[in-house]
Amino acid sequence: MTPEQMRDASLLELFSLEAEAQTLVLSAGLLALERDPTQADHLESCMRAAHSLKGAARIVGVDAGVSVAHVMEDCLVSAQEGRLYLRPEHIDALLQGTDLLMRIATPDNNPERVEIEAYGVLMARLLDPMAAPAPVTAPVASVMAELQLEPPTPKVEVLIPVAELQPAEPPRKAKRTTENGERVLRVTAERLNSLLDLSSKSLVETLRLKPHLATMQRLKRMQNKGLRALENLNVHLKEHALSLEAQEALDDARRLLAESQQLLVEKNAELDEFAWQASQRAQVLYDTALACRMRPFADVLAGQERMVRDLGRSLGKQVRLEIEGEKTQVDRDVLEKLEAPLTHLLRNAVDHGIESPEQRLLAGKPAEGLIRLRASHQAGLLVLELSDDGNGVDLEKVRRSIIERQLSPAETAAQLSEEELLTFLFLPGFSLRDTVTEVSGRGVGLDAVQHMVRQVRGAVVLEQTAGEGSRFHLEVPLTLSVVRSLVVEVGDEAYAFPLAHIERMCDLEPADIVQVEGRQHFWHEGRHVGLVAASQLLQRPASQNSQQTLKVVVIREREAIYGVAVERFIGERTLVVLPLDERLGKVQDISAGALLDDGSVVLIVDVEDMLRSVDKLLNTGRLERIARQGSQAVEAARKRILVVDDSLTVRELQRKLLLNRGYDVAVAVDGMDGWNALRSEDFDLLITDIDMPRMDGIELVTLLRRDNRLQSLPVMVVSYKDREEDRRRGLDAGADYYLAKASFHDDALLDAVVELIGGARA
Repeated sequence: MTPEQMRDASLLELFSLEAEAQTLVLSAGLLALERDPTQADHLESCMRAAHSLKGAARIVGVDAGVSVAHVMEDCLVSAQEGRLYLRPEHIDALLQGTDLLMRIATPDNNPERVEIEAYGVLMARLLDPMAAPAPVTAPVASVMAELQLEPPTPKVEVLIPVAELQPAEPPRKAKRTTENGERVLRVTAERLNSLLDLSSKSLVETLRLKPHLATMQRLKRMQNKGLRALENLNVHLKEHALSLEAQEALDDARRLLAESQQLLVEKNAELDEFAWQASQRAQVLYDTALACRMRPFADVLAGQERMVRDLGRSLGKQVRLEIEGEKTQVDRDVLEKLEAPLTHLLRNAVDHGIESPEQRLLAGKPAEGLIRLRASHQAGLLVLELSDDGNGVDLEKVRRSIIERQLSPAETAAQLSEEELLTFLFLPGFSLRDTVTEVSGRGVGLDAVQHMVRQVRGAVVLEQTAGEGSRFHLEVPLTLSVVRSLVVEVGDEAYAFPLAHIERMCDLEPADIVQVEGRQHFWHEGRHVGLVAASQLLQRPASQNSQQTLKVVVIREREAIYGVAVERFIGERTLVVLPLDERLGKVQDISAGALLDDGSVVLIVDVEDMLRSVDKLLNTGRLERIARQGSQAVEAARKRILVVDDSLTVRELQRKLLLNRGYDVAVAVDGMDGWNALRSEDFDLLITDIDMPRMDGIELVTLLRRDNRLQSLPVMVVSYKDREEDRRRGLDAGADYYLAKASFHDDALLDAVVELIGGARA
């Protein structure tokens, strides 16, 4: 590449950056002018933006940009001088010009020359409707038709004033700046993530100086004691006559010890100062790196006002978008994921919520509909409220649609509450549109919004008032890079629960734990909350501590709520999220990792996944009871049996028989579920059926016998197949006992279990 080509490439890049900034100014200013066409400040800002783009385009030799920006500037100058009153068609044309300029500045999306000519004809017609007639070329006419504008009969020749032919202003070095005047540089997301990772590790490393400094202080105290002991020894020895050599040796020892203590004091002071300075700088580095990921909420709103305005006009509606909290700081990754759901909700509000001007006037409302979007920080979360003053949701139409789609019987649908009806709007494929349009009716509805919000560990709720409008309430984390968490101890390891999902922490007395329907619960805010052991969920050894109280974390995800028993509360920490290695895949109940202040690793709990694990344990009957103090040894001594059968009746029958005999029993619904249970828990016996979905009993036994840890586990096969070849097939696979269900009775099963593993107590 020649120096001239390098120079041109850099200028084109600068022109693209300037076009991106100036078109944002134009879009915002033109939308404001549409509401009040005489606002001098907005006219001035738009004119200057068009003028700057014209000069920049001329410098880099982009003639199309010069032409488009020039006619836009002419229109805005005419409005400034009072020769032209900006009407909606002028705003439409100027916004089209803004889009054209952005396309011109984008190398891969340059418009055709005919589009530029068509735009010049359009602007000439709007500026001078009485211009002399002249034919319009066919390509220009076709482009005008695509723009849904009637082509003018005259061909207007746009004259460029002499002043515009003068040499352009000297090129200025384009710098992207914030509203505070700070320069903006582009940095890849990978480098930013690496910087944050390194700064967090640097902070952890500086904290490791604290215990080292404490050890040095301890050494200083020990030396001080040694010096005093030597002084006492010298006093006692004065009563005895010492040789000159002994006295000199004693004096040398005292001197050397005093000098070493003085040196240690000086170096300790230096180390203390260094540790303080290093920790302060590491903290500033970390905070700065973290701030680099935070962007104002306004970054996701670029073009949204324009989109709402254009969509409203295309539907024959007058709609205005008001935004509050544009400066609210949010993580860059969260902003990127919010753009699509916010766009969908805004389009949904314009299409479904806001009525036509005629309907609004009849209802006593202003002709112009209003959509409000408000962003704020609350309890470590970004809270978004998107509301409109439209007609709300037609609940009866929702009810009819539920019945028509056979989602619920008519009798049940008639009794659904408003809240229950609104939840149907979030189902995949659910739509209130009977026909497909460019905006609605394709079945891609609020389920996509809910899915994208859940991807960032957020939640969305819909509320509405008939005739007054709807309101969407979204809560998402401020950042995916840092999470404020409660760190607890489970099985002598640290785990972190994100505070956003914690309802409360509490200490439970043994008397507070009650049995409801065979499961452990405790009373919390007027309702029974299920109690589960974190050690079972996270597959850690159960605690053997003898504390009277039970440490419980109450977690909530929407309507699901459970109490999770842990060993110890370590405390609240702000953790830098470190993603798990992709080769691990999805680790059950874990979302990511982090480092504590002392450099030790902590795993961050995936609360939503954990709640699914609790439901699975409940449905399969494998949820363990949390033993109260004094009964742990007894509970631990009970022998455990895993029953694997796809028949609910057979499974429950075997479970109850074994429970009544004193065994601890878990169940699995098929071979795959049983294999997962065997790998994660310890059992004394496996009882399995043969014919099951996903994995049959023969495959299960074969896998078990190949596993080094499980190959010695006793196995009993209980099957309806009682032919000799079936029996031989089960025993050849590795079963220790084969029992046919045809001859199955209580004593036969229990006798076989006792024969294999003995009684229920170890």
